Amino acid sequence: MDLSLSPELEALRREVAAFVDDRLLPLEDDPATWGEGEQIRWELVERLRAEIKARGLWCPQMPEERGGLGVGPVGMAVLYEEMGRCRFGPVCFNCAAPDDGNMWVLEKVGTPEQKARWLDPIVRGEVRSAIVMTEPHPGSGSDPAGMMLTRAEKRNDRYLVHGRKWFITGAEGAKHFILLARTSEDPRRGLTAMLFHADQPGWRIRRRIPIMGPEEHGGHCELELDGLEVPFENVLLGEGLGMKVTQIRLGMARLTHCMRWLGMARRALEIALPWIRERRAFGRTLAELESVQDMLGEAAMRIATGRLLVMRAAVKIAAGEKAQAEVSMAKIQVADALHRAIDTAIQLLGAKGYSKDTPLEWMYRYARQARLVDGASEVHRMLVARALLADPRGFFAWP
Repeated sequence: MDLSLSPELEALRREVAAFVDDRLLPLEDDPATWGEGEQIRWELVERLRAEIKARGLWCPQMPEERGGLGVGPVGMAVLYEEMGRCRFGPVCFNCAAPDDGNMWVLEKVGTPEQKARWLDPIVRGEVRSAIVMTEPHPGSGSDPAGMMLTRAEKRNDRYLVHGRKWFITGAEGAKHFILLARTSEDPRRGLTAMLFHADQPGWRIRRRIPIMGPEEHGGHCELELDGLEVPFENVLLGEGLGMKVTQIRLGMARLTHCMRWLGMARRALEIALPWIRERRAFGRTLAELESVQDMLGEAAMRIATGRLLVMRAAVKIAAGEKAQAEVSMAKIQVADALHRAIDTAIQLLGAKGYSKDTPLEWMYRYARQARLVDGASEVHRMLVARALLADPRGFFAWP
């Protein structure tokens, strides 16, 4: 696996990194930056997005003909990591969840008409979106095919949807929704993915769920679907193919989470390094202490391992190959590496790290979700084990 970057990609990486350093990171210390949910104010996002578009750095994950840069999964890994060094970097480049994953799957499986209506406005940054899958107990979580309770029943030329969903990221303020609902009892083809607009009747937000960490724009909401009508033309890929749509979306979405988290993990160590080089204890700087070097080395090694796993999965996806086990391994490793890096930085800064004088406490609360979102680490370990059991030699085969 060649890890060298093309001159074009390296130039883009430098431009993204410079914008993050020069324009975004200084805003983190400005109280005027912050809005609801400990996120950057949306009007400021829009101003920064205009600057990014003017610099030709907008939407690198989308094809050039759709207004993006067309860098592919490998380029995304490089650029998303740089964006992720700032808490609100990804959203300014239109590379944040859930829009990022929704754009990816709509580009892959949408019809030309669906792309024009549902995808292009998200790419242009005119609307936000959400994916509506997870349900309250006893409904679906990690096992949507077996546990989904939300139903879509045929009525003439459309579906009539009833059910409840929760922890729907970005629902408040989103306009375009991808909904997963049960359309039959078939164990393999029982779910269907479909599109609806926020202005349609038959659904409502019951509440915005308070969470431990900072939120994405639009929060995490509980939804009630009570007679929502979805025309057949809004079905993605076909009736009964909802799990395939989900796999296409979540496979890449999990990996892009990892790409962004690697940037945040790097940033945590960047915050700690100047302090330990300057701070002295027992006649030496903290950086000279072996115990401190041990902590730093472990955190750095975990980040580096995560980068390799992310890039391995990105290369396979770019080649059109299945990469479920590779994505799962990256998700487990990077989620742990993120937590370890932030925890290490807080420990090294002591009380300063625990305070709000640095972004670390924000990052620490945010990072706890990494071992849960888009599949808990335990589920991903199970998927890795299944891949090993199915083909022990192939699992360890060289590319």
